[in-house]
Amino acid sequence: MKLKFTSLLILAGTLSFAQVTRKYSNEFLSIGVDARAFAMGNSVVANTGDVNSTYWNPAGLTEVYFGPQIAAMHAEYFQGIAMYDYLAGAMPLENNAVVGVSVYRFGVDDILNTTQLIDAQGNIDYDRISKFSTADYALSLSYAGHFLGNSDITVGANAKIVYRHIGKFASSFGFGIDLGFQFRTEDKFYFGLMARDITTTFNAWSINEEELNTITVTEPGTENQQTVNELPEETIELTLPKLQFGVAKDFQISDKFNVLSEVDLNFQFFETNDLISTSALSISPSAGFEVGFDNMVFLRGGVNNFQFETTFEGEKELTFQPNIGVGFKYKGISVDYALTDVGDQSIALYSNIISLKIDLGEF
Repeated sequence: MKLKFTSLLILAGTLSFAQVTRKYSNEFLSIGVDARAFAMGNSVVANTGDVNSTYWNPAGLTEVYFGPQIAAMHAEYFQGIAMYDYLAGAMPLENNAVVGVSVYRFGVDDILNTTQLIDAQGNIDYDRISKFSTADYALSLSYAGHFLGNSDITVGANAKIVYRHIGKFASSFGFGIDLGFQFRTEDKFYFGLMARDITTTFNAWSINEEELNTITVTEPGTENQQTVNELPEETIELTLPKLQFGVAKDFQISDKFNVLSEVDLNFQFFETNDLISTSALSISPSAGFEVGFDNMVFLRGGVNNFQFETTFEGEKELTFQPNIGVGFKYKGISVDYALTDVGDQSIALYSNIISLKIDLGEF
């Protein structure tokens, strides 16, 4: 197993060597999953311990020990134009290990293709309008277990396969690996570290030149038509690694009430508008809490996305994103709600996010 895992790392590192890296790539995998996590400002890397750990920190999958779990979420962007869907499952094994699988799709469907609207004689023909879709897909396989037999320290990994397409014009395949660690103490302190895209996840793009060359324009004042598409020089798109470190504490207030809180630091290895930013590293904090009653009803809140935004007057202004949510759990069925901004926190309207989790082991 160790030999196979090492071989995967070497292969992925070889393929990504000497390629062009970009600041933002495979951004649909940075959105997140689970209304509980969104409500807590995405501050769950240390305390996550269910099937949704396949995304937030695969090391947390070791908390799935009673039986299989499944989870699902659906979210919409821009008044339903773009759809984001997530489905995951986790299964405990006999050797205190857990395996998981998760599927992601972010897409815009039924886009009107009007490039052939005008025929060769200059007439408008609506029958020449077609439709196409653009979508990003990811399949993630997860494995988690105890580190060297120590039940307090767990480690997990994700192997991701990414497929993206823009109609018939272009498509790509990619591969990447995530690593996660968790440490839990007897007095309910939790520590977590999630390293995403440690192999600089790559996407190898294939361009359909024949399809692109069907798009033409007419020069103003002439009848000359010409193609206007320039093919990109690079066909390999690399995703830079990201790190998320968190510390959480679970306070037992009484027999019925408990409060779980977590503070995270999110690291990106390029310059951004984050609270702390240099040419080589950017850091953004986040924090969240969860008040639980009898492990049935939950109230949550959190803040994240601390950014320095430029105003119309050219001044820098610090902004952040607040989030709230509630959750209900009954006989292994959890329904969670969050009022949060999925995606572009500074422009898009707040979204209502609902997710579902079923713990088959409790039935």
